[in-house]
Amino acid sequence: MSKILIIEDEEAIAELEKDYLELSGFEVEIEGSGDTGLARALSENFDLYILDLMLPKVDGYEICRQIRAEKNTPIIMVSAKKDDIDKIRGLGLGADDYMTKPFSPSELVARVKAHMSRYERLVNSSAPANDMIEVRGLKIDITARRVWVNDEEKFLTTKEFDLLAFLASNPNKVYSKQDLFREIWAQESVGDITTVTVHIKKIREKIELNTAKPQYIETIWGVGYRFKI
Repeated sequence: MSKILIIEDEEAIAELEKDYLELSGFEVEIEGSGDTGLARALSENFDLYILDLMLPKVDGYEICRQIRAEKNTPIIMVSAKKDDIDKIRGLGLGADDYMTKPFSPSELVARVKAHMSRYERLVNSSAPANDMIEVRGLKIDITARRVWVNDEEKFLTTKEFDLLAFLASNPNKVYSKQDLFREIWAQESVGDITTVTVHIKKIREKIELNTAKPQYIETIWGVGYRFKI
């Protein structure tokens, strides 16, 4: 049974989320304070984290940063903050998704299932050991999920790697933000394509020598992105 950790200081919201997730077959634990939530997130094994931003002791941004430094486990951020800057910051720290309160518990369950299903498929992938992509100093090991630029290893989050690997596996094809959102986040109408823009920016910061003149992921203005070979 997949295990989820909810870090949320509003007890009523946490319990409602827990009830819906347990009805869907998940095992759920709750922590109401940022410090205890962070401690459990780092010391125990969970399959997904649902993380509020405004928490006592340690805020959600710091928890996300520390989890992502050690684990690729999916993280869904939830917050009453609706500004794009908060969403961009959270995604930039490595969160896989961002939900604005209030939201439907059913929508939360749908997103949890989508992220967990995709993560499990990737972890259990049986791709051959020699599944590699190499382009102008960039090396992507699809099987090991590792990336190097000029022999220096770069560390990408789960969704950053998924996005880069998908584009590199389909070179010279232009994909809209909507196309990439559906492909990588496995959702049709749920979410915000701002997620794609943020992840492209973070990938470029890690693999491009000059982000102003990217040599790998090219922006096709008014259309989307393509990987150049």
